[in-house]
Amino acid sequence: MVLTLNNLVRVTDVIERLVTAGVHPETAALQAPLFARAAAAVAASGIPDDASAMALHVPGRIELLGKHTDYAGGRSLLIATEQGFCVVAVPRSDSMISVTDAGTDQRAEFVLDPQLEPRAGHWSNYPMTVARRVARNFGDDLKGAHVAFTSDLPAAAGMSSSSALIVATFLVLSEVNNLSQHTSYLQQIGSREDLANYLGTIENGQSFGELTGDRGVGTFGGSEDHTAILCARPHQMVQYSYCPVRFERSIGWPDDTVCAIADSGVVAEKTGDAMQLYNRTSHLAAAVTDVWRQATGRDEPHMAAIVQSSPGAADRLRDLLSQCRHGEFEAAELLDRLEQFLAESEEIIPNVTDELTGSSLPAFGRLVDRSQTIGARRLGNQIPETVFLAKSARDLGGMAASAFGAGFGGSVWAMVAKDEATRFLPAWARKYTEAFPHRSDDARFLTTGAGPAAFTLGGESG
Repeated sequence: MVLTLNNLVRVTDVIERLVTAGVHPETAALQAPLFARAAAAVAASGIPDDASAMALHVPGRIELLGKHTDYAGGRSLLIATEQGFCVVAVPRSDSMISVTDAGTDQRAEFVLDPQLEPRAGHWSNYPMTVARRVARNFGDDLKGAHVAFTSDLPAAAGMSSSSALIVATFLVLSEVNNLSQHTSYLQQIGSREDLANYLGTIENGQSFGELTGDRGVGTFGGSEDHTAILCARPHQMVQYSYCPVRFERSIGWPDDTVCAIADSGVVAEKTGDAMQLYNRTSHLAAAVTDVWRQATGRDEPHMAAIVQSSPGAADRLRDLLSQCRHGEFEAAELLDRLEQFLAESEEIIPNVTDELTGSSLPAFGRLVDRSQTIGARRLGNQIPETVFLAKSARDLGGMAASAFGAGFGGSVWAMVAKDEATRFLPAWARKYTEAFPHRSDDARFLTTGAGPAAFTLGGESG
């Protein structure tokens, strides 16, 4: 059956489609009206109710482990959230794109043009950056779309809302223009992992094979977020390594637990000072690699390649960093960056047990505690609010808890028994409000399962 705007206001039908894809029924019941609202926003542009439409569910992500490892070639352990963007789109016959945030009624209109100037500091920067790059990589004979979205994903909370909007925009343009059959696409993108890698380069501005890079959104990150959004598996944790994206394994999420999320209320948006802090962390990783290259004459592209190049490479790199005189960073900063990466990517994540059930859960909790401690001490991306939230979650009985994402604000996840969740969440919120009363108006507490990757309501997307 062809999906139309009319179909998307039929709440029962939308709920069924969401649940079939792996969204929990309670979450699906809350999201169905969001799709109806997005459909109404598209119809308000003068589109007939019986017009053929596409509808996308694009999740956020939770980085269980893997703090700032992806752009250094390291590993991460991920799930997709059940919360996400509810997107509705109808093709246009011209190259214009109209994107409406149906939650705020804000609209951005722009053309698919390689010279497009995105609007920095505004949410439209993300879809505009995608449009500019797609026009550069896939030619000028492209069609636009009427697009509207709503979201139950906390914005600027470290749950990849910006990357989700990038993924959603690309998936719409890909469907409208049948990009998967374009010669350049067929030559460069052969899997969902490849697509995640490519979308990461749209965000950071790098080239992907022969798909030439361009300015990104202003931050230099990797492709972890896009990988989780496109490659997550329902009820599973997925482990990936990066540069390029490589699937390593999946691990079942324990059936009797849920993932509780605390949004600290401290904005983790990658703009202004937060962007500078985020980019400094990535520049430290690049500097570690530069020290190695200059001292050895070798050409390893990132920290993961260096430490995996020989059994003694990590020790040799430590020695080089301890003696270096870097123009931008102190030797101690470079050593801290290396040690955090080694612990997170090469020790903690590989030691996560294959079955996180029963007696192995305490061991998992201790590994996550170590990640949180090392991130705070050596990576330096934690703030008092996220440190408190992780510790208080453990004090309240959480089996594991850690801050996640870029840091310098954002959120904390905790693994909690299902039958304790209704007690745990308000208790966690109370403790946080007592400790940080000025954050209470902006903080948000919710639960999610390990949700599905991005999908269309009519089938798989991408």
